[in-house]
Formats: sequence, structure tokens, C-alpha cells
Amino acid sequence: PESKMGELPLDINIQEPRWDQGTFLGRAQHFFTVTDPRNLLLSGAQLEASRNIVQNYRAGVVTPGLTEDQLWRAKKTPTVVFWQWVNQSFNAVVNYSNRSGDAPITMGQLRTAYVSATTGAVATALGLKSLTKHLPPLVGRFVPFAAVAAANCINIPLMRQRELQVGIPVTDVAGQRLGHSVTAAKQGIFQVVISRICMAIPAMAIPPLIMDTLEKKDFMKRRPWLGAPLQVGLVGFCLVFATPLCCALFPQKSSIHVSKLEPELRAQIHEQNPSIEVVYYNKGL
Repeated sequence: PESKMGELPLDINIQEPRWDQGTFLGRAQHFFTVTDPRNLLLSGAQLEASRNIVQNYRAGVVTPGLTEDQLWRAKKTPTVVFWQWVNQSFNAVVNYSNRSGDAPITMGQLRTAYVSATTGAVATALGLKSLTKHLPPLVGRFVPFAAVAAANCINIPLMRQRELQVGIPVTDVAGQRLGHSVTAAKQGIFQVVISRICMAIPAMAIPPLIMDTLEKKDFMKRRPWLGAPLQVGLVGFCLVFATPLCCALFPQKSSIHVSKLEPELRAQIHEQNPSIEVVYYNKGL
């Protein structure tokens, strides 16, 4: 499609990420955009203007003077940023919201997953705390990380247990659904667990090292009240970089070889199209 002379063309696909999602750099650029905390400072008027720009463009109307950079900036919203940041809390409901596919889950399963995850984290924290009583204080600072790692290993699979029972949709390269695979669900969930644990490493490893050094200084000893805000600031700084980089570790549209799928699904795909060797699925977040 063409627009008026000198205006932005109408064939930019804003439904897909701006950068190549087949490379780590492209995925990192995408998630840095999605999780940009500056979006939280946008006013209601700016959000409304951005919404109008995107809606008009989709309808084939280009806002006069609009550049491609402005179009992509208008497509960002604090709603997406909010959910990406909330992911850092490892909240059970967010794990459910970011699951792959459309498999339903009952309220009972949600409650079980939440209780199991929090219990696992608390039990791990208390157990490790008792083991580190006689070790240097620095070691004790890393207990929260172990608790978060345990919570993720329990929480995410439980919140996505329905996927492990019935599978998630797998498609061909064109997006045509070919069936449901539990094997793909397992692979996707494993990737998400790894990403979440890696996401927590900088925020829970770097601040303890810095604070351990700072708290020995006279400056901090005279101002103990600075401890909490400093830690919060350091954690926030780490998350600004860790969140997008770790979300980008694996492609959102992941792939799996047909030979690794369940025999029934493999046979079904070969019957539909014998030339298909690789299928794709949404790994979730």
C-alpha cells in the first residue's frame, strides 16, 4: 500500500517486533523497548495521542509528518511495561498470565500453585538461613536468591501445569496450527525457568557484594538509614538491564524438531505434510 507523497509508507508491519527475533541482539532490543521504565512517566494525553497514531496507521491514515521511529514509539505502552516489571515479583498470577497457549486452569489449581510456590520459597529460605548461621554474613545475603530460584522452579511449572497435561499449540512456519505438544510445553517451560533465574542473578548477586563493602565504611556506619534506599536503587538498576536481556535469551517463537515430538503428533504432522521438519510454539514469558 502507498500513502501520499513524502509520507510514511503503510506497509510497516507493527504487529510484529521491530527487530529480528531470530537473533539475541534483536530480541534484546525488543525487550529493552518493552521494559523501558521511562514509559511509566508518560502522561494520559501522550498515551491517548500514541493510541490515535497507531489506530490511524492501522486504518491506513498516516499522521502528517510521522516518522517510522515515532510510529514505533507510539506503539509502546506502560501496560506492557507494567506486566514485564511485575514478572520480577514471580507472582503466581503473572506466571499464569504469561503462560503459552490457551489451556484453562481452575481456581483450585491456581491456589495450589500459589501456596506451593510460596511454601517452597519460604522453606528454602529458612533452611538455608539456618545452615548459614555460622558462615560469613556475605553468604547469608545470597539466601534470597536461592529462595527465588526455588520459587521459580516450583511456581512456573505448577502455574502452567495444564500445558504439561494437554500440551501447547505447535504451528508450521506460516502459523498454521498442527496440533498440541506436551514435549514443546516442557521445553518452553524449561526455557522460561532458566530466563527467570538468570533474571534474578544480577539483582540478587551484585547488590549484596556492593552493600557488604559499603557497610564496612565509616560513611555508612554513620548513616545506617541509607542502607535500604541504596539496596532498592541497586536492585532497580540491575533489573533495568537484566529483565530485557534475560527475556531475550530464547526466541519468543521457539522451535522444535518434529522428530522430538510425541509419536502420535509426529505421525499426524507427517500425514498432513511430510516435508515439515521443524514446528514452532510460543514459549510464554
